[in-house]
Amino acid sequence: MGGTLVGMEYMMSGCKSAPAVNVNVLFEKNNIKLLDEVGDTILPATQTPGSKDVQIGSFMALMVRDCYVADDQQIFINGIAKLNDECRQKYNKGFLDCSKSQRTELLNELNKELYVFRKIRTIYEPNHYFRMMKELTLLGYFTSEDGCTKAMRYDPVPGRFDGCIPYKKGDKAWATS
Repeated sequence: MGGTLVGMEYMMSGCKSAPAVNVNVLFEKNNIKLLDEVGDTILPATQTPGSKDVQIGSFMALMVRDCYVADDQQIFINGIAKLNDECRQKYNKGFLDCSKSQRTELLNELNKELYVFRKIRTIYEPNHYFRMMKELTLLGYFTSEDGCTKAMRYDPVPGRFDGCIPYKKGDKAWATS
């Protein structure tokens, strides 16, 4: 009986969760604005609304807070600072103060860095912060009402599945609920 109680205490004390990450910094006004601009640089407004129009910054912050594990939350939060630091090194100003062309140039460089990182990454290495930002931008945009109904062809109640429908170059992809 004593062994069971001691063993249970040992097992339960080993199951403590990792220290919490302060994810509230994601919801600071400047961070939401920065994430909006990162998202809008990735998916800008054209004939359809852009990422900023669907409030992508708030979506990213919410997803990181509610769905990411503590390690990925920390990588994402550190990534915001790293993005600004790289921008200051390159242009002597923060991301929000850069022109659209400077933002695009920086994100293209980060995308190249991400590509190299993915080629040499082992399964034990953490995720890259820019990959998280890109994935959340695409997820948030194409699951938003504007992204689903204006950037894609939307059919709220699809008919039967037809796997062989004609496609013309330039047609929008389909989105259904």
